[in-house]
Amino acid sequence: MDRVDYLIKTLNQWAYEYYVLDNPSVPDREYDKLYDELKRLEEETGEVRFDSPTRRVGGEPMKGFERHTHIARLYSLDKSVSYDELDAFFTRVGKAVENPEYTVEYKFDGLTMCLTYENGRFVRATTRGNGVVGEDVTAQCLTIKSFPLTIDYKGVAEIQGEAVIRLSVLEKYNQTAKEQLKNARNTVAGAIRNLDPKITAERKCEILFYNVNFLSDGFLETQEEHFGFLKKNGFKVYPFLRVCKSVEEVRSAIEEIELERKNIDVLTDGAVIKLNDCTAREALGYTDKFPRFAIAYKFEAEERETVVNEIKWQVGRTGKLTPLALVEPVDLGGATVRKATLNNFGDLTKKDVKVGSRVLIRRSNEVIPEILGAVAHAEGSVPVSKPEKCPFCDSKVVENGANLFCPNRFCRPRIIGKVEHFAQKDAMDIEGLSEMTAGQMYDNLDLRNCSRLYALNSEDLEKLDGFKDKKIKNLLTAIEKSKSVSLDRFIFALGIDGVGKVAAKDLAKYFKSLENIAKADREELLSLENIGEVTAEAIVNWFKDEDNAKEVKNLLNSGITPKVKENKSVSGVFSGEFVVLTGTLSTLKRSEAQKLIEERGGECQSSVTAKTTLVIAGESAGSKLDKAKKLNVKIIGEEEFKNML
Repeated sequence: MDRVDYLIKTLNQWAYEYYVLDNPSVPDREYDKLYDELKRLEEETGEVRFDSPTRRVGGEPMKGFERHTHIARLYSLDKSVSYDELDAFFTRVGKAVENPEYTVEYKFDGLTMCLTYENGRFVRATTRGNGVVGEDVTAQCLTIKSFPLTIDYKGVAEIQGEAVIRLSVLEKYNQTAKEQLKNARNTVAGAIRNLDPKITAERKCEILFYNVNFLSDGFLETQEEHFGFLKKNGFKVYPFLRVCKSVEEVRSAIEEIELERKNIDVLTDGAVIKLNDCTAREALGYTDKFPRFAIAYKFEAEERETVVNEIKWQVGRTGKLTPLALVEPVDLGGATVRKATLNNFGDLTKKDVKVGSRVLIRRSNEVIPEILGAVAHAEGSVPVSKPEKCPFCDSKVVENGANLFCPNRFCRPRIIGKVEHFAQKDAMDIEGLSEMTAGQMYDNLDLRNCSRLYALNSEDLEKLDGFKDKKIKNLLTAIEKSKSVSLDRFIFALGIDGVGKVAAKDLAKYFKSLENIAKADREELLSLENIGEVTAEAIVNWFKDEDNAKEVKNLLNSGITPKVKENKSVSGVFSGEFVVLTGTLSTLKRSEAQKLIEERGGECQSSVTAKTTLVIAGESAGSKLDKAKKLNVKIIGEEEFKNML
């Protein structure tokens, strides 16, 4: 072994002991001595090995983040805030899995990261993004020392973890920092997503790993094996994993976490409960957003008292007026809170909030500041008057129940809100079109609707502050690129009240075109799984509106071509059938069964509707089976389904 080999091997081992095991074996000065020697030798030879610790320094600032598609989707977790909600999860799992075994671990409040390895080498780090596409932050991640550059596993692997900053590290940073960073979660997110890796290095983040998201070769059978794989390959894991054979043991583990969480050096807001058996996980599958085999239990948020100094009114894209309370600064969950929202004027009145009142404030889900109500009124506290006019355009306010609305479609914050929503990643994905830019366009380019974006040119954008050749080109390119969009994202971009990403996907999948949605009546809309009465009514009214219809026409005429995923096969044994799978199939995963149906001409639905022609019922089939019986839909079992193939 030559000297360089020895130095790299020794330094990496010491770093592993220090950053991963939290058990340093040598003083810092001894590490620094060997590190300086290695750096000198590398400078002399001009060669830096892949696994050299000298690679873990902040490089030059980057111009921007590249996007990267994850090999396997990174799902978020469904959340529960009570044992009743948690029991509902246990009931669902218990119907599908006999004698389920669970694991319980800490839920850390940071930034989700995904690290990719190929042939045993670290090649990429990305943020979670929308779960399918994230941002490449490899240069930033290289400054973090709690993960290995090489691993024993030689296939392709995706490893999932949470980037965090220790509370003690944050406190130490603030002792000398010009600008105080009080919120640990925002600090780590800002560090990872900073274009200058040197700033990332200064924040001294680390990553706690908890999941093997993808392996090209091999299968991990339990969550325990996931943890074993991570530890064996040198990834830092938090040393808490409880394997529970009963619901009572799960509750005991949660109580243990809740008791100890204030004593640990990392921000945590709950516990994560997972089905231990990975084969059983595949049988349970996923919803559009969450795995069905795991759930987060969120602890009750911290509460503090503070004083309301002022009430300001905000106007959103729908015209709704929302009261914003400016309060005396108060530390809550590691963040300094200076403002909090109330839902509407009715909420403000119900909670008896006045200017000068002492109120109880909470961070809902430890993120959004929320006023719970007034605790006491100081002498001279002033009741909040109901606004009669919009604070931005002076239009007479319209009252609808407890809510107040600005009726002016062209009110500045309404237009800015609509454009910002239209341009966001999960909608039209127009990179570079921020709230500030939308405001400039409103003021200087007479932008009053989203369709006007597609008529903009270089001469228009030159009128905006900060827009030079490159920025202009990038924005025009992003606008042009957005014309090729999936139907569900286009529906979401329209900003129909109550139509989120999930509902938009359901609408696209069921109706296949915007024209069909516009023609749909309330009853047909209600047959969809994620469409309730209020949303169905909102959709019908939105498409009846002449201005909305005109805007849609203008958008389509501008060149936008919403695309719908078509079935690959149009003929086969299931041709013309609208099929719902329910319950657990003993020999096939649900995704496999769906693929077989679609390859043979069928169309799979997420729920039983008037359109459904066939239901395939496995074990523990529930409400979907009951509904199919009521509608007299043909029902077959797994064996009959397999005979049809």
